[in-house]
Amino acid sequence: MSRILLVEDEVVIRTELRRLLVRHGHDVIEAGSVEDASADHDLRAFDLVLADVRLPGAPGTALVGQCGGAPVVLMTSYATVKAAVDAVKRGAADYLSKPFDHAELVALLDHHLPGARPAGSALPDVAPGASVPAPPAPPVPPTTEDDELEGMVGGSAAMREVFARVRKVAPSEATLLVLGESGTGKETLARAVHRLSPRRQLAFVPVHCAAIPEGQIEGELFGYERGAVPGAISARAGLCEAAEGGTLLLDEVAELPPKVQARLLRFLQTGEVRRVGATRARRVDVRLVAATRRDLVAMVRDGSFMSDLYFRLRVLEIRLPPLRERPGDALRLAESLLRRRAWAMGRAPLTLTPEARAAIAAAPWPGNIRELENAVHRAMVLADASEIGLELLGLDAPPQPPSPAPAADAHEGEPPSDSLEGYFRRFVLEHQHELTETEIARRLGISRKALWERRQRLGIPRPRS
Repeated sequence: MSRILLVEDEVVIRTELRRLLVRHGHDVIEAGSVEDASADHDLRAFDLVLADVRLPGAPGTALVGQCGGAPVVLMTSYATVKAAVDAVKRGAADYLSKPFDHAELVALLDHHLPGARPAGSALPDVAPGASVPAPPAPPVPPTTEDDELEGMVGGSAAMREVFARVRKVAPSEATLLVLGESGTGKETLARAVHRLSPRRQLAFVPVHCAAIPEGQIEGELFGYERGAVPGAISARAGLCEAAEGGTLLLDEVAELPPKVQARLLRFLQTGEVRRVGATRARRVDVRLVAATRRDLVAMVRDGSFMSDLYFRLRVLEIRLPPLRERPGDALRLAESLLRRRAWAMGRAPLTLTPEARAAIAAAPWPGNIRELENAVHRAMVLADASEIGLELLGLDAPPQPPSPAPAADAHEGEPPSDSLEGYFRRFVLEHQHELTETEIARRLGISRKALWERRQRLGIPRPRS
């Protein structure tokens, strides 16, 4: 049994992570800050330390170098990726960007725990007389080369073409443009390109351009000097510099404002970054991957996206097909997700009933892989038996189309009142004029990125200030 120190100030997140790690046979000690951890525990007595970067008081990166030989794994948001990358350069074992999948976290910790039990090989001790839970499912067995590539699953002809293209472009240093609808797995594809490239040992820095406030995106990407922007009490490197030697993903690149588009074009032309307020540029070695769900050609025509930048981004291009154009892949993905999540949740394997399999194969999945993941996860949480039936997937009725244009008093055409999408729509429309996006996301229990994506899918634009 490995002894893990978990340092996280958000009680709900800390409790969820502790339960996950305990289910996988680890002894978990909790702390809400670096100061509490240092005062209450011997930091050298742990096999691994898992800490959030943003904590009250000292940041989680301060634990690097204080824990003896124990690996330190950091959890980051987009605003703290730079700090995490710097910490890895100073000796941290690894970092994981939020939001992350539980299976991804468990696999990462098992990788950094030398001599730890194989994932899924043991369960926590149970009290005498208590019922012994079923053993967790084994890790996902390897599939054929044609069906899976670095986390992407698909056996359809369309996805086999994507896999072949990924293998060809990964060794290149050229800029890559990834196109596809929301939820098709553009970030997963970018990670696959990075893992198959010569840069695989260095940083992969994902940036969701729409999730960063417009007034901050320039400084976040390119950095700034002291006093160059409001609140800049010291100089700060941007995420372009944080990705030095590795891969930088600009997700939803079409959402960049014109001023930042011009700076990005300059960066691609020269390979140099000039921080806001600086007089000198710095050379940065980064491979850029850009992704978007938007029609960039149409945006170039209407003048909302720079034509020069479009052609600079489109040196190489991969288009991800939506799930409805991938025959058989919805069922392949569902079964793969069932195995992975059962392993992460410490549960016995679950199977789909024939009716559920038929419904998954026939559903149009307008939300693509993300919608499928949510359906499978929901069904697993609600399942009481070893089989998942059609009723747990919520696919017994055709999906409701999104409303064409939201209005304060418009309720016609929205999903039934007891559906998750109906609740989301009502909550956002009722509170978007009095709460910030961050506050809305927090109350809904989702990230700002997830809030933005769901707004786009349901046709609920942000109100103009």
